Amino acid sequence: MSEHDVNGAEELPLSEDEVLKRLLSGKEQIIQQLRKRIIGQDDVIEHVLIALFAGGHCLITGVPGLAKTLLIKSLGEILDLTYKRIQFTPDLMPADITGIDVIEEDRASGKREVKFIRGPIFANIILADEINRTPPKTQAALLEAMQEYQVTASGEQLKLDQPFFVLATQNPIELEGTYPLPEAQLDRFMFNLVIDYLSAEDELEVAMTTTSKEQEPLGTVLSGQSILDFHRLVKKIFVPDNVARFAVQLVRSTRPGSDEAPDFVKKWVRYGAGLRAIQNLLLGAKVRAVFRNRFNVSIEDIEALAPDVLRHRVLTNFYAESENITVEDIIQKLVENTQEPVSGLV
Repeated sequence: MSEHDVNGAEELPLSEDEVLKRLLSGKEQIIQQLRKRIIGQDDVIEHVLIALFAGGHCLITGVPGLAKTLLIKSLGEILDLTYKRIQFTPDLMPADITGIDVIEEDRASGKREVKFIRGPIFANIILADEINRTPPKTQAALLEAMQEYQVTASGEQLKLDQPFFVLATQNPIELEGTYPLPEAQLDRFMFNLVIDYLSAEDELEVAMTTTSKEQEPLGTVLSGQSILDFHRLVKKIFVPDNVARFAVQLVRSTRPGSDEAPDFVKKWVRYGAGLRAIQNLLLGAKVRAVFRNRFNVSIEDIEALAPDVLRHRVLTNFYAESENITVEDIIQKLVENTQEPVSGLV
């Protein structure tokens, strides 16, 4: 590594260099274990791992039966972290997620006291399964946890253990019995990944494998402390000034009220992405660069992650719907039309 690889300053100290090697090794070990259960979906798996190593939450969208839940459940088994699954249903209440106050009586003294029973949110990895099958009031129970890494109960702020990830699945909104996620909640997810049907060969392999032998047990890879070390290291990966400006320009151009917005955005977009999208783009791009044995971020990294970062943050209007223009169409057009800024390094 050159002296400008990290923060444009000096080489990584040996301890950080070791963390970097463990990150790359950990990625390969996780993928190796996941391959015992998951066939295909390479891009989805990579982006879930990018969110994991960047410290972001992840939403996976797809029709039933595409292994969304199996992917997250398997990840929960592989990592040496506490894991809880919350099945979101129409009758789920916020207290079912965060916890509930109960009155306990001391049999000897007869004294009563209020005790808080912690809900499933108090774990390192939360599988929010079919998150859009519960009303927005219950979905909102995750807002504080996902942003502040704490839960407020009985006027007291209870810190969540670190690392903390919410990995949620949802079915497409056109399916019956679903509720739209509030924009504030969507914005807290680093990525919205779309999982699609497998190829014919992969479907054949899945069908033959799952109907002819037992599931293989998964090995445990990476501790919570290792992942926290990765989070600290990732923040030190160097981002050239022109790449950072490209990310800012790309996100600002999604806002129809901005001077940077092209005409097609002003015509088709109701709301654009906010500052959190820029932060997620840069953090995710740092991890993607490391995955490719690079120690500075390129515009290619930003372009590759733009659809998953912006998909749930750009809202189309009536004109887009009437012309069959999708969010993906708009993002692709923005990526193609955003010019690389010319400037020096930070």
